[in-house]
Amino acid sequence: MPETDYYKILGVSKTATEAEIKKAYRKLALKYHPDKANGNKDFEAKFNEISEAYAVLSDKDKRNQYDTYGSADFQQRYSQEDIFRNFDIGDILKEFGFGGGHRRFSGGFSTGGGNPFGQGMGGQQRARQIKGRDLEYELALNLEEIINGTSKTISINRGTTMETLNVKIPKGMTMGKRIRVAGKGEESPHGGPSGDLFIKSKPLNTLGFTIEGNDIYTTKEIRLTQAILGTKIEIKTPVGKSISLNIPKGTKHKAKMRLAGQGIPQINDSGTGDLFVVIQVHMPKRLNEEQKKLVEKLAQSGL
Repeated sequence: MPETDYYKILGVSKTATEAEIKKAYRKLALKYHPDKANGNKDFEAKFNEISEAYAVLSDKDKRNQYDTYGSADFQQRYSQEDIFRNFDIGDILKEFGFGGGHRRFSGGFSTGGGNPFGQGMGGQQRARQIKGRDLEYELALNLEEIINGTSKTISINRGTTMETLNVKIPKGMTMGKRIRVAGKGEESPHGGPSGDLFIKSKPLNTLGFTIEGNDIYTTKEIRLTQAILGTKIEIKTPVGKSISLNIPKGTKHKAKMRLAGQGIPQINDSGTGDLFVVIQVHMPKRLNEEQKKLVEKLAQSGL
């Protein structure tokens, strides 16, 4: 379905006020009103077009839907009957200085309000093309499921029916990522195709790990002597893999050590995030006598 730019049709910006939209429509309505058409089909088609644009942009709810979802989705959701519902073109034209009444022009346009395109513009056929509403399902996933992918059984309310689905969840479903299940949204009220189901990831907190994009962070505490002299420690990844991590001499508190490729895969298989180990250097609050003497000797040595 071709894109329809209602703002362009009226010659206004997307930030136009209600007054600016009304002024633009009045100017075009004066120019293309069917009384001036003299049988010119282009005039009547233009008048229908600007009236549709005004019917959408002058209604706060319709304009918000149009701005939010874009032209193509809006046209699927709204039939011509929906667009012109509660839109009395007759009253509007009288306000602009035209006569009232219920005059009808070619193409089914009537100044009496309602749908100016009527059945002559293929209203029923257009209605049958309108999709049902899309649905969104928020799915809780633990970190291992996000890394490896999984299969889930979910139940959804499709408006008139409940349906149980088995869905395959790909790797990389981090926060906010969505997958589309075609045709599993609400059924169309006009006999058109069903909407789609979008499954949105909601990662669960995993003890000891945090997620930032496709990277994973964990903390590991080491002793002061280990930070000074260097050491090796074992790191458990979220999927249970054990990795030996070298801690170099002189490692500072809160230093980040990177384990490349041990994070979360990209959902499109274009790479994998990293696992970062944040080193916490334990600073003892109390020392026994032997430890205190050793530290004093270190202080005397200039350390």
